[in-house]
Amino acid sequence: MKYADWFIDADTHVTEPGDVWTSRLAEKHQELAPRMIRTDEGLDMWRFGRHERQIPVGATAMAGWPDPFPSMPKNLDECAPAAYDANARLEYMDEIGAWAMALYPNVGGFGSEAFLSLDDPELMLACVQAYNDWLIDWISPAPHRFIPVMATPFWDVEASVAEIQRCREIGHKSILFTAAPQDYDMPFIGDPHWNPIWSAAQDVDLPISLHIGSGDFQDQLMNPGRFEAHGIGPTTVSGSMSVLIANAIQLMDVAMSGILPRNPKLKMVSVESGIGWLPFVKEALNHGFTYARVDEEKPEFKKRPGDYLREQVWACTFFEEFGPHTVLDEVGVDRVLFETDYPHPVCLYGAEVREKIDAAFGDLPEDVAKKVLFSNSAELYGVADPDRPWSGSAE
Repeated sequence: MKYADWFIDADTHVTEPGDVWTSRLAEKHQELAPRMIRTDEGLDMWRFGRHERQIPVGATAMAGWPDPFPSMPKNLDECAPAAYDANARLEYMDEIGAWAMALYPNVGGFGSEAFLSLDDPELMLACVQAYNDWLIDWISPAPHRFIPVMATPFWDVEASVAEIQRCREIGHKSILFTAAPQDYDMPFIGDPHWNPIWSAAQDVDLPISLHIGSGDFQDQLMNPGRFEAHGIGPTTVSGSMSVLIANAIQLMDVAMSGILPRNPKLKMVSVESGIGWLPFVKEALNHGFTYARVDEEKPEFKKRPGDYLREQVWACTFFEEFGPHTVLDEVGVDRVLFETDYPHPVCLYGAEVREKIDAAFGDLPEDVAKKVLFSNSAELYGVADPDRPWSGSAE
């Protein structure tokens, strides 16, 4: 093992226990509250309101599961406790040397879009608020070792601003937002409609997290025709990876819309999408920017779009080895975060975490590895230094 210090994991998920909403929502919302049900076959599923849409719990907690998708834990009892229990998560963090972990949701969607299916604005907002309160309760065993990321009722800008302000006060460290609101018949991300959200994020000095899969990605992942034509395994791979690449397209919308030059203190994080593609995208945008004379149409651009990406956007890497060895200087060594995506199907897990860290960063200068693996996240999210050395128990 080459890298023997603590690291910060910039993207993990919490497999929500079954009472997140039923234990917190008012009586009038109980009938339609998102709830976990166990089928006659012993499967734990999430049900939203009156809709038949159901989300299998096991699909969000595959870490340590012996077989690939579509095999998965049947219910919460078969999931790794660290997926849903904070104390077990802390034990796991000590094993792999993760001093802190950012926490993203599952059930509400990677951009809070699942709540739209409830079709009741009052209930939708109540569900978002209940989740945000629950997450702060969940991290209570060691708040300094977690980075809670708030859900956002993005369909209601005024409510989103209020929730951003409220959640900053109760301890949230980042703001989850959908990178593709147009998928839900709302304005594109660069529309002035969203300006109050960017202002609120800057006012409270919290970054905006654009997590992969925050738009409508079901066609990529669950297209029956693709499964039939290509097979289950190949479609699982190509579908999952296409969702990562979709963030590149969404980030181009961000870069060219003018959001960043109009909001110079705004910080955004491209979560789980990797870094290897960023130099190409930046170069392509800069080339097109010059050709189309974008600065004449949008005078807020005082620099090229690639420069704004370099200054205001952080990116996460987890399985890549080529990227950290080749593109850190171009992406910006101070703008890259490390993640494992625990406990999702393609996450880094157990001993594999340290193996990947060593493969990707073991030959790099110590100060470079330290930035990506710890310091960048610590500065972005306000994580204090560890109070003890890592024991190295994952060896």
